[in-house]
This record gives sequence, structure tokens and C-alpha cells, in this order.
Amino acid sequence: MTMSDPIADMLTRIRNANTAKHDTVDVPASKLKVAIAGILVDEGYIAKYDLVEAGAGQNIHITMKYNANKTEKIISGIKRISKPGLRIYAGKDEIPYVLGGLGIAILSTNKGILTDKQARKEKVGGEVLAFVW
Repeated sequence: MTMSDPIADMLTRIRNANTAKHDTVDVPASKLKVAIAGILVDEGYIAKYDLVEAGAGQNIHITMKYNANKTEKIISGIKRISKPGLRIYAGKDEIPYVLGGLGIAILSTNKGILTDKQARKEKVGGEVLAFVW
């Protein structure tokens, strides 16, 4: 079966690993997913990611992040917004705030993959890929 929405698959794998309190999770790699993983590291939602060779292609090996004794998850929610069947775009003045600014929105803009804060600073809109809080 071919995957119709690889971004949703990546977010679901992270959500599932987070719920089960796994230390790491592997996701098939793509430039877009590496950019999203980079944002999750920069914003402090995951500890780190590494590219690892896996059979025919590459995987992103994501190291999850929890508090000191693994009682609380850093990511309390992660949600795909724009889907292949229904793309959601936001102009530079309509970029959504996630939980009143406590979470982040990940946008695909013509300046690359940015968080909502970066997109507001750069004054660009784009496709709203996901919310993380």
C-alpha cells in the first residue's frame, strides 16, 4: 500500500511513541520530514534526530524527550492540519496561534519550513502543516 500522507504518518508515529513513552522512533526520511524534525528539536519537543541508513533508503531516528523521570511527556498534542484532500493555507496576517501562543504551528512557506513565530517575523504565509503543543 502506498502512503497518501507521509507527514501524517510521521506525526502519528511520534504521537504513538510519545504515548507509549518509547525512547526512540524511526520514520522514513524525506527532506520535508527532516525539516519538520529540525523544528521539533529547535522548539524543544524532541531531544534529537539522526539520519540512519535503512535498506533501500534512509530513516530519521528520532530521540523522544520527557521530563527527568519520564512521568510527563513534553509533547502533549500533535495534529495534522492540512491534508492531501483538504489543503489549509494561511496568509501572513492569518497565521494561527496554537493554544494562545503556547504551542507551535509548522508552516510550509516559500522560505522553507517555518514555525508560526518565524513566519510572522518573515511576514510570509503558507500551508499550515501541523500544530504541536
